[in-house]
Amino acid sequence: MPKIKSHSGAKKRFTATGRGKLSRMKAYKGHLNAHKSPRRKRSHAGKALVARGDLRLIRKMLPHLVGK
Repeated sequence: MPKIKSHSGAKKRFTATGRGKLSRMKAYKGHLNAHKSPRRKRSHAGKALVARGDLRLIRKMLPHLVGK
């Protein structure tokens, strides 16, 4: 059997929390921020948890990630 490889793009985008949940960065903060209000930029800053509907797909892409 060949080795199971992790998806390289997913490795860069998702991390496991201490309790085994998956966290991700929020969108809409990368560029074109000059016209966005500070409140809008704050709400898009930081991390968020991955939605339950997406977990199965991401776990398949990251089989070696700790916290099943």
